[in-house]
Amino acid sequence: MTQILFGQSYYLRFDPKLFRAMQPYPPLGTMYAASYIREKGYDVAIFDAMLAESENEWAKSLDKHKPKYAIIFEDNFNYLSKMCLLRMREAAFTMVQMAKERGCVVILCGADVTDHYEMYLEQGADYCLLGEGEETLSELLTQLEAIQEAELESILGLAYKSNSQIIKNPKRPDIKNLDALPFPAWDLIDVEKYKKIWKEKHGYFSMNMVTTRGCPYHCNWCAKPIWGQRYNSRSAENVAAEMKWLKENFAPDHIWFADDILGLKPNWVEKFADLLHEMDAVIPFKCLKRADLINEKTASALAKAGCKTVWLGAESGSQKILDAMDKGGTVEEIYQAAELLHKNNIEVGFFLQFGYPSETWDDVQLTLKMVRECMPDDIGISVSYPLPGTKFYERVKLELGEKQNWTDSEDLAMLYQGPFPTEFYRILHGRVHYEFRLRRLLKKFSLKGFITVPLNLVGLLKNTLQLRKYVNEVSI
Repeated sequence: MTQILFGQSYYLRFDPKLFRAMQPYPPLGTMYAASYIREKGYDVAIFDAMLAESENEWAKSLDKHKPKYAIIFEDNFNYLSKMCLLRMREAAFTMVQMAKERGCVVILCGADVTDHYEMYLEQGADYCLLGEGEETLSELLTQLEAIQEAELESILGLAYKSNSQIIKNPKRPDIKNLDALPFPAWDLIDVEKYKKIWKEKHGYFSMNMVTTRGCPYHCNWCAKPIWGQRYNSRSAENVAAEMKWLKENFAPDHIWFADDILGLKPNWVEKFADLLHEMDAVIPFKCLKRADLINEKTASALAKAGCKTVWLGAESGSQKILDAMDKGGTVEEIYQAAELLHKNNIEVGFFLQFGYPSETWDDVQLTLKMVRECMPDDIGISVSYPLPGTKFYERVKLELGEKQNWTDSEDLAMLYQGPFPTEFYRILHGRVHYEFRLRRLLKKFSLKGFITVPLNLVGLLKNTLQLRKYVNEVSI
């Protein structure tokens, strides 16, 4: 019998687009919570939904461990958890019911739980942890185990029911000293299963890490239900030590840093690069950065640290749209960042976002122009997604219909009255990827790719005509 069973409700199997891509990473947020609570003296286990077939495997794990506490602690470093996909919410509801049927005390934590704790309490959850959950969970377990006297009202960051009334306690301050946290509980994860998948599908093995919690910038479409506007960072020494530990114990070929921004503090990247070399801990990695944080010194330090790929939140090639988003950066900085990274032999990925209010066909064309001229090595495309707690959500909430979340990451539905209808953006998504792949192919193979050009150009022309049809209809 295990005292506590941790789980999360993101099932890769339920997300067709990412299931096809098959680049799975275990739930870091859940693993951090498990290691934190284990350090407090509790016996813990993890159910990893990422590679599970369905919620039935959660039921089997409950039957195997027979936990007193079933804790669905979402991976708050997974951006898809922040998006609150409907299929995963349904999975969480099912998991709550399964745990309650077995007599468990059910505790939940995550972005969707923080935004909609009433919904989860109505589904049978006993307690919801609002925002960052480790310290709140520790206090709650102490009280429930009667190790010391405490009242639920005194536990910051907690929501629960009392006499059929929902109580929401004040917010808990964030954990500032991240170096004090134990490393994630990798020993509770089937690492070999992940390694086998990565090696078979991609020829290398990638693991995930985080160096920070939160983001201090003000992009008005970006939800921050867990850490708000705050930003806390691990020291370069602490991160380098974990990287060395992973290298010695699991020998990954690659690391994904899941931070919103890697190395925001001045000279952090430079110090990190030096430490990795001193400790023989260099592992190729990919990370996210803001374009306005890339200069010659930073780009050089990233290359020295072993950075293979930097993803930039480019969003749009239109300055008008970047300003409307409160991005706090310029299109020129995107061009400069891409050039500097390429100069240092670092691949560049662009996150692009279409459909923001006031975006016109001309703005779309500016984004396509930016992609053509910067020639990123990869792109990720989405449409603007209104999340609770954002200025963008408040701006469009009166336009939202019954459906306010995507079912899965391939949905691409416009949830509000955007500049163009959903079908326009689905065609645009395919068209931009189509052209991007063609240009990459021609760049790689030059005339060798000529045989493929006629068919691809026909597809591009067809897509363009379909898009212009929508543009003309909206303009009338």
